[in-house]
Amino acid sequence: MIIHIKKTALKSDISLLRDYLNNHNISFNEIKHLTEILLVVEDQNNQSLPDRVGSFACVSHISMVQQPYKLAAKKTLNQQTIIQVGDVQIGANNFVVMAGPCSVENEAQLEITAQTLVKAGIKIMRGGVFKPRTSPYSFQGLGLEGLKLFSKVAKKYGLLIVSELTDSKYLNDFIKYVDIIQVGARNMANYELLKVLGQINKPILLKRSPSATYEELLMSAEYILAGGNSQVILCERGIKTFENYTRNTLDIQAVLALKELTHLPVIIDPSHAAGRFTMVSPLTLASLAVGAQGAIIEIHPDPANALSDGAQSIKLERFVTLIDELKTLSKVLNTHIT
Repeated sequence: MIIHIKKTALKSDISLLRDYLNNHNISFNEIKHLTEILLVVEDQNNQSLPDRVGSFACVSHISMVQQPYKLAAKKTLNQQTIIQVGDVQIGANNFVVMAGPCSVENEAQLEITAQTLVKAGIKIMRGGVFKPRTSPYSFQGLGLEGLKLFSKVAKKYGLLIVSELTDSKYLNDFIKYVDIIQVGARNMANYELLKVLGQINKPILLKRSPSATYEELLMSAEYILAGGNSQVILCERGIKTFENYTRNTLDIQAVLALKELTHLPVIIDPSHAAGRFTMVSPLTLASLAVGAQGAIIEIHPDPANALSDGAQSIKLERFVTLIDELKTLSKVLNTHIT
């Protein structure tokens, strides 16, 4: 049960409600969600409780949410969450493209990539500076120096950036330099990290683990929402199946399922799903067709010599063609590419 507090409620009236719940040993969590104060009450068997708390002067209405992910549930908000990042809206009637290299390698690489994004009309650049890899001998990223370089080039070209945070000890640096903080698939169940990200005012891009169910992804999002940060973007990036021809299998129906279950925006990552550059463009187009609200794509000026994930990175010229293809399809779907 979620108790929605009126925006005009008096503090004294809210205190009366808190006292009532405490005096009756009713456990609840109080959070600020978007512009609302919500009291999330643990599951109660008392059927008269909604009527009793609903009579308090401070209560706007009550949502009876059966799912364990109370705040992420579509019924709770009853409208699409729209996340404003700079002049970009994620979750509105548009398809937001985030593109860039898997790893930040050097300034020249960033410069040519940024120039390509600007020419294509794309406003968000992706790039990893801390790279959790399966092998400890693989390139691990440039770290904080890479982050500063990434920020420098992005600002030069007026771009927003998204990058993966792997350790909360770097949180202040990410708050300073990054516009959207990415939680990688490996950290989807890192609940301590998610709790920390719930305390900040910064959009979070949460990637689905390759073995996670929809509910498990939404429960991870719930950790961030419960901390008071309502700016969560869900990302489908492929799941593990019996198939080994591709890196993962893009669960295209996840877009449809998640849009039925939650008010949070849903984007896709075709690069990590396929692991093959030849499949990235068709999968991106398919995702637009089924209603995804964006895509995060790996591109590189020289994929054959990329320090990480070159096999799934498309060349810059192919990326420009993809944007043109997306714009053509978007006219049919009455949406907008940004």
